[in-house]
Amino acid sequence: MRRALPLLAASLVMLAAAAAATPVAQGHNITKILAEHPEFSTFNHYLTVTHLAAEINRRLTITVLVVGNSGMADLLARHLSLLTLRNVLSLHILTDYYGAKKLHQLTGGSTLASSVFQSSGHATGTTGYINITDHRAGKVTFSAEDDGGAPPVDFVKSVKEMPYNISVLQVSTILSSPEAEAPVAAPAPVNLTELMSKKGCKAFADLILARPDILQTFQDNLDSGLTVFCPVDAAVNAFAPKYKNLTADGKASLLLYHGVPVYYSPQLLKSNNGVVNTLATDGSSKNFNYTVQNDGTDVTLETRVVTATITSTLIDQDPDAVYAVDKALEPRELFKVADAAAPAPAGSNKSKHASPPAPAGPEEAPADQDTSANSAFRITAVGLWLAPTVAALAASCLAVV
Repeated sequence: MRRALPLLAASLVMLAAAAAATPVAQGHNITKILAEHPEFSTFNHYLTVTHLAAEINRRLTITVLVVGNSGMADLLARHLSLLTLRNVLSLHILTDYYGAKKLHQLTGGSTLASSVFQSSGHATGTTGYINITDHRAGKVTFSAEDDGGAPPVDFVKSVKEMPYNISVLQVSTILSSPEAEAPVAAPAPVNLTELMSKKGCKAFADLILARPDILQTFQDNLDSGLTVFCPVDAAVNAFAPKYKNLTADGKASLLLYHGVPVYYSPQLLKSNNGVVNTLATDGSSKNFNYTVQNDGTDVTLETRVVTATITSTLIDQDPDAVYAVDKALEPRELFKVADAAAPAPAGSNKSKHASPPAPAGPEEAPADQDTSANSAFRITAVGLWLAPTVAALAASCLAVV
């Protein structure tokens, strides 16, 4: 045994070194990255306004071709609609990683990269693809597959690289694409209560219509971004006795609790877990938040009182989305937390299943400081924990020897 201990200790030391060297995947936030570079402030602003920042942050592998403020001024001078501007900027977001080094190692000297415009469904054929060409003397150019005869734009410099997560590259000017620049018809305004009434949430819509002040709050958020989780009629009917017992303020908070002042697409809900604030959070001293969890194709909302599952999408029209859920959402601020684990009898070795973890409480960081909606999810830094732990074990073994 004593002979084996030195070998074990040596192995543990090697494992600790390997763990320490293991790269830990980090999330990214394009808004914060570009905030460090004021020369891209206009580009950064319009990524947020067009909701493309959230699209960038939710992806694990992405390349952003940024343009300086002067180049953005030329684009804005065309007076494009916001929807058309979104298409043009989405052409500058590539769905693969291209660092400066990779640009000079293209097989055959060129490649065709897909953009977010291509994957959005708004591009016809291959018009959303970007040609990347590595020329002699280190020059690299980008051009849209549908460039309308415009000259390609030049690669200027690398702004930020997080291999192989996000690469931010500066290009000389805006990519030209008649397809992306084509006028986009504005979508019809969303009538929330009419939509919900027609798609299985009439009882919930009626509750909102009975409170004009609450309806106005929902409508005020339609332009800036809104996600609504409406319980189906059967769920509202089952919840009705509890709802009737609430005060007027409690009813208002309950209804607002079903709205989130941020646009969450189905893809974003399925790719992120975390705590979200609600319309009831604004102006309240209490949290009124819940946790979004996904398991494959299923997305649940956990309030600590109930867990509701999204059953269907009523509408997904950026910047608004409405989803049907199978239960009324009951905030822990108004209702008793369900089934906390009871303490085991003295001397008992049996344990019971613990209740789900609580959302951020009053003494914890507010949900709006959580970056799950504004950055790609982070992989747990196992290596950072493993290295010191294994090193400690190795030291113990050496001490025994």
